[in-house]
Amino acid sequence: MKIFSQIIFILLLVGEGYLISRRVRRLAGNIQLGRSINLNNNPSARWKAMLLVAFGQKKMFSNPLVGIMHFIIYAGFILINIEVLEILLDGITGSHRLFAPFLGSFYTFLIGFFELLAVGVIIACIIFLMRRNVLKIERFQKPELKGFPMLDANIILFTEIALMVAILCMNAADGVLQLRGNEHYVKAGTFFFSRNLIPLFESLPNGVLVFIERFCWWFHIVGIMGFALYVTYSKHLHIFMAFPNTYFSNLNPKGKFENMEVITKEVKLAMGLIQDDGQPAEITRFGAKDVNDLTWKNLMDAYSCTECGRCTASCPANITGKKLSPRKIMMDTRDRADEVGRYIEQGKTKEEALAMGNSLYSERYISKEEVLACTTCNACVEACPVNINPLDIIMQIRNYIAMEEAATPAQWNVMFQNIENNASPWKFSTADRANWLQEV
Repeated sequence: MKIFSQIIFILLLVGEGYLISRRVRRLAGNIQLGRSINLNNNPSARWKAMLLVAFGQKKMFSNPLVGIMHFIIYAGFILINIEVLEILLDGITGSHRLFAPFLGSFYTFLIGFFELLAVGVIIACIIFLMRRNVLKIERFQKPELKGFPMLDANIILFTEIALMVAILCMNAADGVLQLRGNEHYVKAGTFFFSRNLIPLFESLPNGVLVFIERFCWWFHIVGIMGFALYVTYSKHLHIFMAFPNTYFSNLNPKGKFENMEVITKEVKLAMGLIQDDGQPAEITRFGAKDVNDLTWKNLMDAYSCTECGRCTASCPANITGKKLSPRKIMMDTRDRADEVGRYIEQGKTKEEALAMGNSLYSERYISKEEVLACTTCNACVEACPVNINPLDIIMQIRNYIAMEEAATPAQWNVMFQNIENNASPWKFSTADRANWLQEV
């Protein structure tokens, strides 16, 4: 029976590895749909950003209570996986509590600490469920979260609670079987929280206890495997993506816009500031109409989005009732990249896949009304807990509207003309710019 259990476990592990690796390759392919961009400068600053923002959860603590609860779930996820490592090795080797004989009393302390984290995770998840479904925090009630996004968040929270409860029940049943000297159950002692559950299990016969312990063991590890695969299709992909995304953060001061290299070159040539090198400019498109016009970092941002809505909650356009939601911008970008990726997976070429369905800039995904509502204030960039930059995508689509479609509002065109002629948004010459001082 033990050999059969080991074979089943190993087959599950191999199948899990195959499915996750396949999904990871697809995600990598989707991100690589974007244009190349070099973000390898200043590695020390990049490591610092990753350690502070992704690992240290620095920006989450703008709201201390929520930050602490999120950190508990995050720490629980990281540290409890040490116990998952033992469960994996037990499943492969057919052993039970493999580390206990080697670690002695420290093992009891370690599992007790994991149980403390598990209880913290359960409490935090219950509070987060109440915030979403009972208190109905405003940023969780926006239109883009209707349907699967809201269900997705609830599935993850309920799953985390179930997995933590399984650990505690497994340890409690295990503790009773240890005390009874049951075969296979190593004398590892009882643990911080599960020892308080032992009275619930003491009256049960050995066969029932073994079933409960084994059921919880299998439920936990299979649940972890299922969770790991599900996360690659979920907003909770940010658990993994936050680290590379913060490493490749934009290190420039917020509010600094990068000029389009091709346009800058043409302007400098016209002004005689540089000599023509004779190299024809390679221009595919001004601005961005679809995901392939964005950079790979823009697409990585989209897959790193936590859908927390802090960006949308801080957006002045959204607050005043405009259609723009920075969170929706990121969700739409991810959905379009997924759509193109599915067509490629079905055997289409990249060009064929991009020609199918609606482009990113369309009424189905990101509309003109949304991007023109943006004030470019950078509030969304500042608010994001994993350094995502929705503004960069918005501005690239605006560039497309202005330079490819010539479809900016008439008021904007007047301003553009004034800037071109007078170097200011107002229709008077630069010589008259300081006249207002005479009235001060």
